[in-house]
Amino acid sequence: MYQYTEFDRQFVQARADQYRDQLTRWQSGQLAEDDFRPLRLQNGWYVQRYAPMLRVAVPYGELSSAQVRVLAKIAREYDQPNAALFEDAQAAQDKLGPVNLKSGLSVASKLTAGYAHFTTRQNIQYNWIPLDKSADVMDLLASVSMHGIQTSGNCIRNITSDERAGIAADEIADPRPFGEILRQWSTLHPEFAFLPRKFKIAISGAREDRAATAWHDVGLHLIRNAEGELGFKVQVGGGMGRTPIIGTVIREFLPWHQIMNFIEAIVRVYNRYGRRDNMYKARIKILVKAEGQKYIDDVEAEYLQIMEHDGGPHTITQAELDRVTASFVPPTLKCDRKSADAKIANILRAAAEDDIEFGRWLKQNVAPHQNPDLRCVTLSFKRLGQAPGDATADQLDVAADLADQFSAGEVRVTHDQNLLLPWVRCDELPELWRAARKAGFARPNIRLLTDMIACPGGDFCSLANARSIPIAEAITERYQDMDELHDLGEIDLHISGCINSCGHHHSGHIGILGVDKDGLEWYQVSLGGSDGSTLSGAPVPGKVVGPSFSAAEVPEAIEAVLETYRRQREAGETFIATLRRTGIDPFKAAANSARFSAAASAAV
Repeated sequence: MYQYTEFDRQFVQARADQYRDQLTRWQSGQLAEDDFRPLRLQNGWYVQRYAPMLRVAVPYGELSSAQVRVLAKIAREYDQPNAALFEDAQAAQDKLGPVNLKSGLSVASKLTAGYAHFTTRQNIQYNWIPLDKSADVMDLLASVSMHGIQTSGNCIRNITSDERAGIAADEIADPRPFGEILRQWSTLHPEFAFLPRKFKIAISGAREDRAATAWHDVGLHLIRNAEGELGFKVQVGGGMGRTPIIGTVIREFLPWHQIMNFIEAIVRVYNRYGRRDNMYKARIKILVKAEGQKYIDDVEAEYLQIMEHDGGPHTITQAELDRVTASFVPPTLKCDRKSADAKIANILRAAAEDDIEFGRWLKQNVAPHQNPDLRCVTLSFKRLGQAPGDATADQLDVAADLADQFSAGEVRVTHDQNLLLPWVRCDELPELWRAARKAGFARPNIRLLTDMIACPGGDFCSLANARSIPIAEAITERYQDMDELHDLGEIDLHISGCINSCGHHHSGHIGILGVDKDGLEWYQVSLGGSDGSTLSGAPVPGKVVGPSFSAAEVPEAIEAVLETYRRQREAGETFIATLRRTGIDPFKAAANSARFSAAASAAV
C-alpha cells in the first residue's frame, strides 16, 4: 500500500497543528462560531443531531494494521458520550417514540462503548467525540498519516476505488496509483476548494465495476483500446439524492496520462456554470442533465485550452506513474510450492468433513486473487445487535491482529461496509476461518440479504427523516437462518434515512428510504436498482412500489417481496434476474398486500 512521503507526513501534521490553534482560539472566544465552522468542516468535523461527528479519509479504502489500531484507540478513548449527551439523546429517542418493531436498536444501546462506522465511500466516521478533544484526535490520526481533510465541504472528496484494486483476478490495470496521483493533485487545489457543491470521484480498473463508478460525479474506468493502449472511459454527472442519475459517458477512451488535465476541464466547467443559488440543484449531475451535449462540448473546449494554451500542465509522465506505482508493490509472502489447485482441493475436502459453514464461507467470503496462491477474504461486520458498518474498538483491534497474521498487515474498507483482507495464503484459509469465526467475522453472508448497506439514519444524523438502524435490525433478525439466506441467494438491500441517499437505496435490488409524514417516520420501498456490478447488471435506480410503509410494515413488505421471488423464480435464477424477467408488478402487489395485512394484524 502507498506510504506517505516525508512531505505528506509533515503536511498532515502541520494541518493538525493548525487545527489545534483554531480550536484553541474558538474556545477562548477569539474566533467566532461562524468563522470556526468552515475550518472544522475542512477537517471532517461536523455537528450532528446530538454530538460532533468526525469523518476520517481512507483513500481508495486501504488501511494498515497500525492505522486500524489507532482508529480503535480513538473509538475506545474518545468516542464516548458524556452524561448530558446521553440524556439529550435518550430524550430525543423518547420523543421519536417506539418504532413498533419486535426488536430494534435505540440510541441508548449505542452509548455503552466506542464505535467506528464504515461508510459506503470507504471512510470512517465517529459519532460521539466532543469538540474539546478533537485536536487530540487529529494528532493521533496524523501519527499514522491519517486525517479528515476534504471529507466535508464543496470540494473534491475522498477518491474511492474497488476494494480489490491491485489484486482482482479480472483487473485490467491497478487503479490505486492513479487514485493516489489524483489525491495529491486535488488536495487543497485552490481553484476547486469552493465548488458549487461536493464532488466525488470513483475509479475502477477491473472488468466488473465494484466501485459503483456510474453513480459518482466522475466515474473512471480503466480500459484498453483496440491497440492495447491503456486509458480511461470517463463518465460525468452520476449521483443519487433527490434526483438519481446515471453518469453520462463523455469520453469512451482517454489516454491515461491526460486524466488530470481532463478532470481539470470537467471541474472548471462545473465551477463556472454550476448552480450556486440552490443547493438542491448544485450538483454537477443537474448541470450535465440540463445542458446535455453543450456541457460535453464545453469540457472538450476547456480541455483543448488546457492542452494547447497551457501546455497540459498536469500530464502524468511515465516516471511519475512509476514512482507512485512503486509504493504499491505486493508484499513478499512465503508460499509453499504446492499448486493452488491442490491447495483448494484439500481445503474443499476439509470443508466437507469439517463444517458446512466453512464451505459456505469459502463460497461467499473468499474471492479469487491475481496470485493463484492467494485469496481475498471479506470479514463480515453484519450481525444481529450491531448496526451495519459499525465496529467496536475491540473488533477493530482483532481485525488488525488478523491483518498482521494473515494479510501482510493490510485491510481494505469495502463499498458494502465490511473489511477485506487482501493478501491471504490459500493454505491459511482454514486457520483464518477459525480465527475469524471466533471473533464473529466469519458469518457467510457476504452479498446475501443480511449483508445490507445502511446509513446511521435518525439515530445520529441531523438530516435524516427516519431511523435506519431499527429497520436493518428487524430484517436481520427475521432472516437469521443461513439455509434460508443461501436459498434466497445474492440480494443487495440498501437503507437510507433520508433523500440524501448515504445508504445508496437507489442502487439496491431492494431499497428502503426513510421519509417524514407529519413528523412521523415512514419508509418508501423501491425494487430493481443496480450499482453496476456483474450480478446487478447495468446501473439503474430502483422503482418505488407505492405509498410509504410504517416501520412495522417494512419487514412484512420485504418478506412478501421475497416470497414472490420464491414463487416466480426459475431454476438458478437470482432475485434481480427474476424481477427483471417478470417485471415489478407482482412484487409491487405483494408488498402492498402486506401493508394491509400488517394493518389488519395491528388492529386486532
